[in-house]
Amino acid sequence: MIPQLSLLMITQNAEELLEKSLQSCIGLVDEIIVVDNYSKDKTRDIAKKYGVKLYLNKEDDLGKQRKYGLSKVTYEWVLVLDSDEVVSEELKKEIKEVLSIKHKVLSGFKIPFQNHLFGRPLLYGGENYKKLWLFRKDAISISPALVHERFELKKGRIGVLKNKIYHYSYRSLWQTFRKFTDYAIREAKQRVKKGEKTGWKKIILYPPHMFWARFIKDKGYKDGLFRLPLDIGFAYMEFLAYFFMLFIKHK
Repeated sequence: MIPQLSLLMITQNAEELLEKSLQSCIGLVDEIIVVDNYSKDKTRDIAKKYGVKLYLNKEDDLGKQRKYGLSKVTYEWVLVLDSDEVVSEELKKEIKEVLSIKHKVLSGFKIPFQNHLFGRPLLYGGENYKKLWLFRKDAISISPALVHERFELKKGRIGVLKNKIYHYSYRSLWQTFRKFTDYAIREAKQRVKKGEKTGWKKIILYPPHMFWARFIKDKGYKDGLFRLPLDIGFAYMEFLAYFFMLFIKHK
């Protein structure tokens, strides 16, 4: 017998891809927990169509928001999904298969991601990775973070799945650079909070190094020149984060 599975999602102004994301989980999950940060678009209306358990919670810290959502989860196993992520049919079958086995040692699974830029898949330059997105509720800890919160197992071991989540993080040039600007502000606050210092050396030298690391060192060029705006965007985000740090006071 397959144990019941909860889907955990946090949202904010996510109407563009939310329906596609939720639709991909039909037949896989037994409950959907959505924690919404007071969206101003149709996010909540779309979520309600899928019978989700909807909670409103004002919180800019993504780690704290995830932790709040996790406290609302009913079942032992949890699948995390962002509103711009889609579960592939192959992954859906694989999750059902691994959950049908009574795991005495494994308490979580990393899932590979297939990122997309303007609808086209990316394979290189830091866009090929795995995340701990499926786990037992009582085996996980979530670190507070304004961006890139971390999930860590407190007990048990981690397995790795083969099939992918499709991630549509970069959908248009405007949306991508708007996202990078928001991330830069969050990253700047986070770095200052951790005690990191900035300076003109970092502001000037780190952005081109970021571009070189992604496009050349990690072979992003193999995806094609169409991804140049993405790696320029990462350099822009690095510049903006260290520049904003000049104006943020450590508390």
